[in-house]
Amino acid sequence: MTDGPRGQSPRFLALYALAWAGGAIAYTPLLTLILPLKVITLAGDDAVNWLSAIAFCGAISASLANIGFGWLSDWTGNRRLWIGSGLMASSAALPLLGQAQTLYQIIAVIVFWQVALNMMLSPLAAWAGDHVPDYQKGRLGGLLSLAPAMGAVAGALVTWPGLAEEGMRLWAIAAMVAACVVPVLVLGKPKHFPHLMAMEEQEEPVVTGNQRRAVIKMWLARLLLQISEAALFAFLLIWLKTISTSITDADVARLFGLVLVIAIPVSLIAGRWADRHERPILPLRASAAIAALGLLVMALAQDSTVAVAGYILFGVSGAVFLSLHSAQTLRVLPRPETRGRDLGIFNLTNTVPSLVMPGIALALIPVFGFQGMFFALAGLAFVSALFLAGVRQDLGEA
Repeated sequence: MTDGPRGQSPRFLALYALAWAGGAIAYTPLLTLILPLKVITLAGDDAVNWLSAIAFCGAISASLANIGFGWLSDWTGNRRLWIGSGLMASSAALPLLGQAQTLYQIIAVIVFWQVALNMMLSPLAAWAGDHVPDYQKGRLGGLLSLAPAMGAVAGALVTWPGLAEEGMRLWAIAAMVAACVVPVLVLGKPKHFPHLMAMEEQEEPVVTGNQRRAVIKMWLARLLLQISEAALFAFLLIWLKTISTSITDADVARLFGLVLVIAIPVSLIAGRWADRHERPILPLRASAAIAALGLLVMALAQDSTVAVAGYILFGVSGAVFLSLHSAQTLRVLPRPETRGRDLGIFNLTNTVPSLVMPGIALALIPVFGFQGMFFALAGLAFVSALFLAGVRQDLGEA
């Protein structure tokens, strides 16, 4: 099936992708730059313990809120209301962080902000499932790849030396998020596709074994790759410095940016290919396998050139995987009436890795070094590709 005039309008897809990028702008600068800098200033030598406690409480509250507000948006049948309310509440929470001065005050603000942010993000994710047909989900996934890059750009802007102090940075983030999300709420006007919201006539809709297996395999495939992503996000700079002491944090920041930029056209091309050839899972399998290859190159690297090449291979393929997976997940969820709740459960694949990754790193790095950790992560990425091969069979993809 083609995505011609019967498909969702390009305007809605573009505005939706912009809103999705607004979500990345909401959390990327705050969690990767502004919050760590504030904690270092207040906690000094105890900064790692503070950040660990804040991250743990934030991840738990985000996980629960994402499921809860997804369910509420299912129950009320009004995604827009929850998206708009979450936007206002999360924007109001941001300036409060500038006033927090103790660990418990920061935790309270971050928990409130995570709950409010997921009031916006969870219904926003489900909204795409309500209005984007399966034959456009590859294109949607490609467009979603813009979000991480825009989040990184926003972080660079708000932390530009001399541009703004802490309080103004938080207001600037709130303004950028609103500028991205409000247009789709006001101007989106998506076409309606009744089959995307069709309820089963039975009181308890029948979910086939193939559907259930496909959902589980998609969940596990993303979880395994996200563990690798979380590990690289936390330890990339430290690992690169063990290979070359001349590598700086600015070098790593540029490397992150390069990966995100390269991933955008690759995701767009892969997503369009998946739609045209009706092969939604193949690009996911390929990107998971290439991510495994990149991790193997990193494990075997002896100089910085090979190490950086391995990371670029992993980083680009991982970013492609995550953006396309976010869209194709909507294809396998079997019940539209619980779409928001189910996507909240899928969101655990984004939060759980940050909780389990430190334990994996502490178990592997002291004994086997970074090489051992990268071999283990490559194994996880390879198993992710195997799970996706099973999804292909469950969906009847050739």
